[in-house]
Amino acid sequence: MATTLTPPAQAPSSTGLLAVLSAGFVLIGIPTVIIGPILPVFISRWSLDDSQAGFFFTVQFASALCGVWLATALTAWRGYRPPLVIGYVLTGIGLAMLNAPTHVLALAATATFGVGYGMVTPPTNLSAAEAGGERSAGLVSLLNFAWGVGAVSCSPLILLALRHQFLSALLLGLAVCAFLIAGALLFSRFPDEHHSNSVGSATPQLSTSAILLLIAVAALFFIYVGTETSIGGWAAEHAKRLTGHSTNLSTVAPMFFYAGLMSGRALVPLVLMRVRENSVALTSLGLAALGVAVIIAARSQPIAIAGLVIAGFGCSSIYPIYISWFSKWYGPAARRLGGIVFSLAALGGSALPWLVGFVSKRTGSLRMGLLIPLLSAIAMMCILLVLRRRTAQ
Repeated sequence: MATTLTPPAQAPSSTGLLAVLSAGFVLIGIPTVIIGPILPVFISRWSLDDSQAGFFFTVQFASALCGVWLATALTAWRGYRPPLVIGYVLTGIGLAMLNAPTHVLALAATATFGVGYGMVTPPTNLSAAEAGGERSAGLVSLLNFAWGVGAVSCSPLILLALRHQFLSALLLGLAVCAFLIAGALLFSRFPDEHHSNSVGSATPQLSTSAILLLIAVAALFFIYVGTETSIGGWAAEHAKRLTGHSTNLSTVAPMFFYAGLMSGRALVPLVLMRVRENSVALTSLGLAALGVAVIIAARSQPIAIAGLVIAGFGCSSIYPIYISWFSKWYGPAARRLGGIVFSLAALGGSALPWLVGFVSKRTGSLRMGLLIPLLSAIAMMCILLVLRRRTAQ
């Protein structure tokens, strides 16, 4: 495919900065998935139906979309630092407000931390991809492994907080951590600061084939984030309905999905040393589809948990590989074009989990709603098969 885009430049290494970004991603993993384990509490507290409950995901990821737009504009203007600092501050404010006494305030809190991590995610991933060069998928995978640590810890933290009635204190502590990370980033040295403005001001010239490829990549981001959020977001409620009441296992059900995700991301760099990225991506999507099928077919919590682990392991490599491809194919232009693909990712996280709830309400069965992530995994496999020549490079 011919384009006028240049390959990504190798960024200077900055161990200290990557350490702060990794610590930040551990934290950001918590608000990204927190609605899932806390959703049964909200459903019970305000007598929400599935469509109303699913609206929390819509608010969260629609707000993240706004955060992506802000991050793209700020990155093009001033580099990576401003969106990261502002994003972590907003994340802290939203977490501190989440255990609200009213439905409206809880939605407002969700919107606030949604904007926050929407601002954090693109500059964190793209800076890691730039630093990684040809091995960017491995570095991005390790960075998202840190995200998985936070995501896995979220459910047991919520369980303990609910059991011992310190949910507000937990959320306030997480908010303080977000503010501390914002302060650390404010004084961190960003290696790319000296050329961020020149990159941001350049307008990428894309051929027709490059535009079509960008549409396909954006579709992959849209579907993947929606799929991951749908599985993790509805895991606790699905596990609860298998027994008819809330249990400790149902509350921590999302943890098993994100544990599979995290463990897979720890292995991805090793696997990618021996196996081509497109083969890993197709195999992973097959595993994700299998896991969702097991979840849907499960008649007991242990079987559903096994399906969640399989689905999480299958999802583990997909997002890092997508980011790696995007950075390699578009080079410095990825900073500006990133607004498109990360916006579509946020839209996917907003739309597909809500669609799961909508289908569940219409059919009277959450199992039918969970067909959405199953079909989504199959759709991504079809797109990758169409892009096979490009992804094999």
